[in-house]
Amino acid sequence: MSPLTLLITTLIGYLFGSLPMGLIYVRLFTGQDVREFGSGRTGSTNVMRAAGGRVAVITGISDGFKAAFAVWIARWLREQGLVMDTPWAEALAALAAILGHNYSIFIGFKGGAGGGPTVGATTALWGWSWPILVPIGLLVWYFIGYASLTTLSFAVTAIAIMTVRYLLGHSPVEYIYFALAALGLCLWSLRPNLRRLMEGTERLHGYRARKKCLADQTTEMSPSPSVQDKRLPLE
Repeated sequence: MSPLTLLITTLIGYLFGSLPMGLIYVRLFTGQDVREFGSGRTGSTNVMRAAGGRVAVITGISDGFKAAFAVWIARWLREQGLVMDTPWAEALAALAAILGHNYSIFIGFKGGAGGGPTVGATTALWGWSWPILVPIGLLVWYFIGYASLTTLSFAVTAIAIMTVRYLLGHSPVEYIYFALAALGLCLWSLRPNLRRLMEGTERLHGYRARKKCLADQTTEMSPSPSVQDKRLPLE
């Protein structure tokens, strides 16, 4: 069968990934356009700013499932002999889903940063990926405090998972190539965030954000130096 048949799975992956779930949910729950908030992206982080945590969780899960469905369809087509029998069928569908999410054809080639689809696609390639990916991502988000690094942690962890499975003989090398390319797509989409990270102006979340907020409140409540200077020394 011609390698051109792989274009079928790649196109399916891109179209599934292009579904702007964040845009749909924010409009459904609030009537607003998520692109008018924060970074203007349609991923779960910006959805949280626009519509709150509950809608953000729904968005993240949906973004994961749309990538997973792309991989499952590619696998089914491969098993039915309708596309070329190679692991590239699933790997390309997975990668295309992330590309579609980041650059959706339905909303002017804009979208998210690729975190949710990376988790979903990796989980479709190996079902036990999500119990590894999600806790690591949550720890990064809460304790390190940067959504951009959380997104990158998904791709880096996916590389580690697929590399270990390849070395153990459980996964093809094509899945490692997928994870590496997924990291590249996430890095490219997060260029503005990484620039702000280098400048020290990236928005904090989680524990560090709360700690900084408490520190700022303490500073505001502290008496000014002029007031302190007027205090009598202790005898």
